[in-house]
Amino acid sequence: MDHIGPANDNESPCQSCGACCSYSENWPRFTVEDDAALDLIPPEFVNGRLSGMRCDGNRCSALSGKVGEATACTIYAVRPEVCRTCMPGDPECAMARKRHGLPVLA
Repeated sequence: MDHIGPANDNESPCQSCGACCSYSENWPRFTVEDDAALDLIPPEFVNGRLSGMRCDGNRCSALSGKVGEATACTIYAVRPEVCRTCMPGDPECAMARKRHGLPVLA
């Protein structure tokens, strides 16, 4: 299996990926956020059920850029807890990268 890591210690592999943000229309879901945290997320990014982020197909509406090339979260500072806990190279990351045909991180 191919593995890849960041080009240098200051570069996040997430900025050239975005696979986890383009994995499922049911992710990311709100789970442990309190009302104050949820109120910080702009309403245009929240789904109609108020249960998670609004997605365009399988892609989170807050994701900008092209998956596998250059991406960014447009609400990074107020992103949901599930997004904060997803780490480069963890099992969820590996699963999402595989779905997009990207090498698994080392």
